[in-house]
Amino acid sequence: MARVTTPITLSIPPEMEKKIKRLMKEENRTRSELFREALRRYFEEKEWEKIYRYGEMKAREKGISEEEVENIIDAQRK
Repeated sequence: MARVTTPITLSIPPEMEKKIKRLMKEENRTRSELFREALRRYFEEKEWEKIYRYGEMKAREKGISEEEVENIIDAQRK
């Protein structure tokens, strides 16, 4: 059976390790689970940043201010 995960090596400062161990105990999760969750959230945040930058670029191209964007969205929701 093929492996479904890939092990990686990661260096972290001692203080961060203490926080990780505390979280592992508090949440009854493995180190791998915590790191996977952290990376999922990071990837999601980066995707939203791309979407936001794209929206800003399109608004600038059309000469729309941030306040106008909010008004347009509010009008579409009604």
